Amino acid sequence: QVQLVESGGGLVQAGESLRLSCAASISFFSIYAMAWYRQAPGKQRELVAMITSNRSTNYTVSVKGRFTISRDNAKKTVYLQMNSLKPEDTAVYYCNTVTSALANRNWGQGTQVTVSS
Repeated sequence: QVQLVESGGGLVQAGESLRLSCAASISFFSIYAMAWYRQAPGKQRELVAMITSNRSTNYTVSVKGRFTISRDNAKKTVYLQMNSLKPEDTAVYYCNTVTSALANRNWGQGTQVTVSS
């Protein structure tokens, strides 16, 4: 049973930073590509950042240069460092394995990020 617990969200002003964490109860965590997704009100969930098992990373264009995804395999945790936040970053942020996300399963409760202008 996969369980994902996101934390670290909050209310910040534009230009500030937040660090999200995702604790995963997954066997063999290190072999999985992990990703952060977000869903803004009235919009579909979108991929924000991904990190592979060998720590290669990819980002959606709108967050490149501002967000950094990382992982700690010993802690089975994925992080998303978000700098220079903008109001358009406001959303509920979720993490998941890429495989589970494609199958639309194992989503956690997410963590709310609200950026005020």
